[in-house]
Amino acid sequence: MGGEEIEYVKEVFASNWIAPLGPCVDGFEQDLATYTGKNYAAALSAGTAAIHLALIILGIKQGDEVICSSFTFSGTVNPVVYQGAVPVFIDSEPETWNMDPVKLEEAIKAGIKKGKMPKAILLVHLYGMPAKLNEITEIAEKYNIPIIEDAAEALGSKYNGKPLGSFGIMSILSFNGNKIITTSGGGALLSDNEEFIKKARFLATQARDNAPHYQHSQIGYNYRMSNVVAAIGRGQMKVLNKRVERKREINAYYYSKIGNLPGISFLEEPSGAYSNHWLTCITVNPELSNGVTREKIRLALEEQNIESRPLWKPMHLQPVFEKYPYFGNGVAEKLFENGLCLPSGTAMNNEDIDRIIEIIKGVYNNN
Repeated sequence: MGGEEIEYVKEVFASNWIAPLGPCVDGFEQDLATYTGKNYAAALSAGTAAIHLALIILGIKQGDEVICSSFTFSGTVNPVVYQGAVPVFIDSEPETWNMDPVKLEEAIKAGIKKGKMPKAILLVHLYGMPAKLNEITEIAEKYNIPIIEDAAEALGSKYNGKPLGSFGIMSILSFNGNKIITTSGGGALLSDNEEFIKKARFLATQARDNAPHYQHSQIGYNYRMSNVVAAIGRGQMKVLNKRVERKREINAYYYSKIGNLPGISFLEEPSGAYSNHWLTCITVNPELSNGVTREKIRLALEEQNIESRPLWKPMHLQPVFEKYPYFGNGVAEKLFENGLCLPSGTAMNNEDIDRIIEIIKGVYNNN
């Protein structure tokens, strides 16, 4: 917490305006719209809820195909299946680890050939690193396919100076406990289309019709954010830029200390990309590291009660999604095999990071 959150929460309690909505929800939505440059925002219970509503608003239904990044968390893809639609998984490209534009177009052409034009592209900015937006948006416009931008991990990142979360026809954010700012749990849907956001708010509050009694003419969801949670979010927005600055400092510090170790590579910013470095991630190539592996480093850290974690296991390798189409060259599989997320919390100081670094160096020295 940054410190100002409690003041907003006190205001909520003092006004006795706890739930379901209230002034802090309205204020938080405006804060998010202002920060990202989108015109409208709907504060919701989770980023996954935002993706689900975006799919409904675009009319995604049973049997439709939605193109998805394979290298992501399941929360990106689950809503596609909620709708009975078919996720079509796209491999990563090695520069940003995000959706490969070449494989994206290959999947679109394959869909057209079988008479199934994809209905949406669900694009992720992994670990805060911007995807290749120029290439991907050009392909999306060429085939007239809308982009839903999953910026859950990328609030505070930019592409050619423009904030992530501002590129999709709809964009989503997450404020889960592990994100760069948190409301303990929550998310948001953003768009320049006012009707989309009005529809999202309607659906998120159980789709209650405008009547003096409870009347429902379509299925709705309990996806709205409460006034208390939004109060925390308003306080967190005050420190977002500081969080990004600290995340980038942590990444640079790790890089300065272990970037020259044999076989270790960092996810670096291509031209035009500005990453919030939500997580500092490395890959370890055993062929260049004298036999040191990602797993040896992870277990050595675990022995000292320090949590690290492999990179996301690609969705096309997950048992629940293995039956769905996949277009790739094995890039995401290799990243999963060799990649590690290092401790990246902004509460860490450099002494904490030095302890982690010494353990990693110890693995190399003792190997």
